[in-house]
Amino acid sequence: MDTPICDFVSEYEKGSALRLHMPGHKGRGDMGVESADITEIDGADVLYSARGIIKQSEENASALFGTGRTLYSTEGSSLSIRAMLYLACLWGRSEGRSGTVLAAANAHKVFMSTCALLDIDPIWIRGEENTLISCHISEELLDGELKRLVAEGIRPFAVYLTSPDYLGNRLDIGALSAVCHRWGALCIVDNAHGAYLAFTEDKAHPIELGADMCADSAHKTLPALTGAAYLHISRSAPRLISEQAENAMSLFASTSPSYLILQSLDYVNKYLSSGYREKLEVFSKKLESIKIRLSALGYELLGNEALKLTVAPKSYGYYGYELGELLLKEGIVCEFCDRDFCVMMLTPEICDGELEGLEACLLNIERKAPITEEMPKKGVAKRAMSLRDALMSVSVERNVRECEGEILANAAVSCPPAVPILISGEIIDKDAMAAFEYYGIEKCFIVK
Repeated sequence: MDTPICDFVSEYEKGSALRLHMPGHKGRGDMGVESADITEIDGADVLYSARGIIKQSEENASALFGTGRTLYSTEGSSLSIRAMLYLACLWGRSEGRSGTVLAAANAHKVFMSTCALLDIDPIWIRGEENTLISCHISEELLDGELKRLVAEGIRPFAVYLTSPDYLGNRLDIGALSAVCHRWGALCIVDNAHGAYLAFTEDKAHPIELGADMCADSAHKTLPALTGAAYLHISRSAPRLISEQAENAMSLFASTSPSYLILQSLDYVNKYLSSGYREKLEVFSKKLESIKIRLSALGYELLGNEALKLTVAPKSYGYYGYELGELLLKEGIVCEFCDRDFCVMMLTPEICDGELEGLEACLLNIERKAPITEEMPKKGVAKRAMSLRDALMSVSVERNVRECEGEILANAAVSCPPAVPILISGEIIDKDAMAAFEYYGIEKCFIVK
């Protein structure tokens, strides 16, 4: 597959042009990347008004992912999620539907901020198994919730799902998207951790499974630079969505996109078309074998995602951060560790020797008496004001211990995993305070 963006930059680097354009380093410097770091000069096309080499590259990506349209983001999935919600909102208004979205309760914090910006007051759906990061939603649960809302005169324009979640749990997007469409709602998915799913043996990517739009992070599971992401639109999505897609992205995006990140997205197209499916299949089977052996030894593993190894080590006698520290001593750096989980993200870029080293390290860790402490469940807090009003209110920072009964202004949450314990506008109750303490959050902003 051709790489029009990379080819253009390569030719430009070979020239001796005096660069009287941005950026200020003028193609010179000690980092080693300056000569390839350009801006949208003549011939380089313009992101979100693409008519040349960027458009060609995006069409290559669209063909690889099997979408109706694919747009690049150099600002991660966060930008794609904002644009996706805006497009869904536009379509909802064109259809005369109520200005709300039904969302799984484990949404990333960018979903909250976007709802505030767009003045959407989301309705939350809480799964059968409900923790901070995971929210299992069945076909029956979603159907019942949409039926209840419609009976009350509320017709959400979209259902917002996170799959895979941060721990590697995948929802049945095929069944859930069918429910959405039965009730006339769009199915939109935060698929940030699942870009590779378009290249697995089975149909696993949200677009293949019936989602109307999804946001993928290329940098999470594909060999792209940090910040590289996609907004995918299905072939069957309403025409308005595709027509307004560039406007939606430009509404929230910087007018100075990183051309280094664009080159990495362009390069990934060639990578994906050059034996990636076979490489992914071989690697996934090796990792699955390791998971089977770890489970046999007594490790509790979570999730059904091929490229994530998530350990819940309390049953093995360790907190997640303790397991992470043991791995770090062996030169292994995990993606995320807290009291309950140790999350490792793997890709086919990891060689056999490194896989064997990881397994050996885990197998050599001595099993201890189980830790019986349970993680807090994500409760249902009372809403005192809308998400937008709370987030836009004058607020003050207070110690969490002083905040019972107050209204949360800004969700106190770090990234990872970036899933708020409490939503802006909700009242901080005893359950929320206990969860803040459990996750080590000492301060938060409350409405003044």
